[in-house]
Amino acid sequence: MRTQQLLLLLLLLSGPVFAQQKFNGLDMNLGNLSKLSDARTRSISPENFSGAKGKGGMADAVKDKGKRNVANAAQEARDLGTGWKVNPFIIINPNETITIAEMEGPGAIQHIWMTPTGNWNFTIIRVYWDDEKTPSIEAPIGAFFGMAWNEYAHLNSQAVTVNPGSAFNCYWKMPFRKKCRITMENSNDEEAMRLYYQVNYTLTEIGEEEAYFHAQYRRSNASNNTSSIHTIIDGIKGKGQYVGTYMGVGVTNNGWWGEGEIKFYMDGDKDYATIVGTGTEDYFCGSYNFENKAIHQYQEFSTAYAGLHQVIRPDGVYRSQQRFGMYRWHIMDPIRFDGDLKVTIQDLGWRQGGRYLPQHSDIITVAYWYQREPHGSFPALPKKDLLEVN
Repeated sequence: MRTQQLLLLLLLLSGPVFAQQKFNGLDMNLGNLSKLSDARTRSISPENFSGAKGKGGMADAVKDKGKRNVANAAQEARDLGTGWKVNPFIIINPNETITIAEMEGPGAIQHIWMTPTGNWNFTIIRVYWDDEKTPSIEAPIGAFFGMAWNEYAHLNSQAVTVNPGSAFNCYWKMPFRKKCRITMENSNDEEAMRLYYQVNYTLTEIGEEEAYFHAQYRRSNASNNTSSIHTIIDGIKGKGQYVGTYMGVGVTNNGWWGEGEIKFYMDGDKDYATIVGTGTEDYFCGSYNFENKAIHQYQEFSTAYAGLHQVIRPDGVYRSQQRFGMYRWHIMDPIRFDGDLKVTIQDLGWRQGGRYLPQHSDIITVAYWYQREPHGSFPALPKKDLLEVN
């Protein structure tokens, strides 16, 4: 009886504490859209570089005409003036890096939209959390949004969508505590690029349990990888969870190319991994060569968590290589690690006699994960010529 009374007293005492917890405006879904919050919504675009309240659409079609990255549509808006789409984009010159968004926390990015011109492999996105000197996100913009082959393909998933004509959208939750800085580099030394973009974020409380979002690009082919193992990520140190893989495969041989198994080495694993898949198409939630057996063709698909969204078929002339783009988001099944993580995938096909064929395909990946900072050092991003699809 005494124990029951003590439990009742604890519940009574803790009730007001729970009642005082406020909804921070994040982790949105249909079930909590009606909840009120003290979170403050902000957005950064070329029409409001700072995201400050009441400071959007202020570019002057006459006063700011000719200034660098200001009033770039002044000619089009000359009859209408301030407030009428005077500065909707920026220009990033060859070999130039621009900070496109900077915000003070605490808060979280909830959505990024952009549509870059030019070669998507030559435009590099980098994101820095708090006081970082090195980025937590670093990748060519095409690969980051699942378009590594510099060709549009519709992608319709929960975390990333790519819509006509080249609308890149990202819904990964990206919390930060002190600040966030996003830069874009145009590594093309031949042409400027035009960038329309919008970064939507919320200023709100961030709990101690929230980790930071990371993304890293890797590429391997016959020129830089003598083995038939592609490393998706290694060198991750700390506690976190792996949440997604984008992979582009450029096939260099005949026959089915996707027999390779993905392996997750975690928390001290050496020769043998804790998690091992059963084949490439299996990991990306397909089966039996991604084949539509009715027509004997690869079948594209794009779902909330996985897809083979891009199949580039040879046309008999200049599109000589078969290429594929696929993604797997671990949203419902994040892969959690406590100390370290390495992820690899085998590049494996078939040869005569029913034997496996170690391949040297052109493989591009982006790994996505959350972890506590500081993060391990990233390998140097390849130079422009090694980012090019050829």
